[in-house]
Amino acid sequence: MELTPTELKRLDDQSLLISWSDGQRKRYQISELRKACPCVMCRNERKAAAAEPEKLTILAPNELAPLKIDRMVLAGNYAYRITFSDGHNTGLFTFEHLRELGEVVD
Repeated sequence: MELTPTELKRLDDQSLLISWSDGQRKRYQISELRKACPCVMCRNERKAAAAEPEKLTILAPNELAPLKIDRMVLAGNYAYRITFSDGHNTGLFTFEHLRELGEVVD
């Protein structure tokens, strides 16, 4: 059985709740979703950071503001494209990937 989201709910500016077709509900911190972006650019940035952990990243002003989700749209029947307040929107968050993230809530 393929699991699919049945409900999306913004809990506050910093978190999102997704209810799944098996009844499980998970809370996602927006900042954690952004860090887990599966796009090639983000994966390469994570690899580079791991290779040089002592190197500091210079942040742009928009990266210093609290992160929010500006838009979240269905991409086919298997993923969401999330537009974050820092302008990033190239990652497709598959249902499978989303299911691995977040924390289960009652």
